[in-house]
Amino acid sequence: MKYFWGELTMGQTDPDQKLEGGCACGNVRYRMNSAPMFVNCCHCTWCQRETGTAFALNAMIESDRLELTSGELDVVEIPSDSGKGQKIFRCPDCKIAVWSHYVGAGDKLSFVRVGSLDEAHLVQPDIHIYTSTKQPWVSLSGEVPVVEEYCNPKEHWPEEAQKRYKALKD
Repeated sequence: MKYFWGELTMGQTDPDQKLEGGCACGNVRYRMNSAPMFVNCCHCTWCQRETGTAFALNAMIESDRLELTSGELDVVEIPSDSGKGQKIFRCPDCKIAVWSHYVGAGDKLSFVRVGSLDEAHLVQPDIHIYTSTKQPWVSLSGEVPVVEEYCNPKEHWPEEAQKRYKALKD
């Protein structure tokens, strides 16, 4: 299995490459100061409703490796299927979501909206999750693991991602 930070896939030549992104109006800019831990493509109905499309592509990264380089963010708290909620960080002007914190994961872990990256094409999912509720017209090739609900990190996350996540909890 290939992962964003592991074997160099997705056209990346440097695992420490700093990816940058921002909102649609240019007010908010940010930098990911390392490769993400793991990238999921979530097909749950909550992500579909929140994004207005078939899925959300999230690059998971430690919040202290995510740097706001310009602008300010509005934090919008919304409910989630787990009942724990989610904090979405949006540009106050154009309202584009750039990342979120799921309450269950805590504020130390950010879920960057891959579509807000300048070079989003460099970031492909490591797994498709909640495919039991994916849109029927979405076809998955099986090249990337597919699970019907949330993935088991011990089973699907590479060892390095598990270590990084554990360090957040210590």
